Amino acid sequence: MTSTAMKDRVVPVANLRDFFRESVDSAISNQNVRVDPHTSHYVVNLLTLFARSEELYEDDGDTYGVRPLALMMADAANAPNADQRTMSLQRIGDVALFTAGFFADSLAGKSVDIDYYINMGGTAYDSLSDEIRGTTRGRALVGVYCELARKFHKLVDVLHEVRDGSSQPSDVNVLRTYEVWRKTGSQRAEALLKQNGVYPLQDAKRTH
Repeated sequence: MTSTAMKDRVVPVANLRDFFRESVDSAISNQNVRVDPHTSHYVVNLLTLFARSEELYEDDGDTYGVRPLALMMADAANAPNADQRTMSLQRIGDVALFTAGFFADSLAGKSVDIDYYINMGGTAYDSLSDEIRGTTRGRALVGVYCELARKFHKLVDVLHEVRDGSSQPSDVNVLRTYEVWRKTGSQRAEALLKQNGVYPLQDAKRTH
C-alpha cells in the first residue's frame, strides 16, 4: 500500500473507545452475529487496551514482542496458583483474538496461521470459563468467556471488518482471503471471494 493510500485510510477520532464501540457494533450488525452486549463491551475494551503497544507487547529486558501462545499456554499449565492461571488464560485468549482479528495477513506463510490462533484462543477462553465458574469473578464474567470461546471465529470476522473499515471488495487480496476461508470457514471471507467472482468449492474447506 502506498503512503498516500495509507493516509487516505487514517481517520482522526476524538474518543478511541467510542470509535471501537461504533465499529464493533456496526460489524456485528452487518454480519448478523448475535452477541451479548457484555461480550461486545469486552471486545471493545480489549481493542482500546491493545491500541497501546505497551499493553500488547512484552519486554523482558532481552526481547520485546508478543510471547508465543504455546509458551503462554505452558505458563498457564504450570501456574503456581489459580489467579495466575486465569490471568495467563485470559492473556492467551485476548492476544489470540486481537492477532487473528487485526494481523491475520501477517501470519501468511508463517509456521502457524490464523486457524492456530483461533483454536488456541477459543480453547483458552473455554478453559478460563471453567476456571472461574463458581467464583465471585465467575458470576460476572463466565458467560462472557463462554461466548468468546463459542463464537471466537465469528468475532475474528467482526474484527476483520473493523480492521478493513471502508475498504472496497476490489481491495481484497483474493489469494489470502481464500486461504483464510479454507482454514477457518470464515463466512465473511467467503462473501468477499464471491464479490470478487470467486466461488470456492466447499470440499476445499478444512473443518474448523
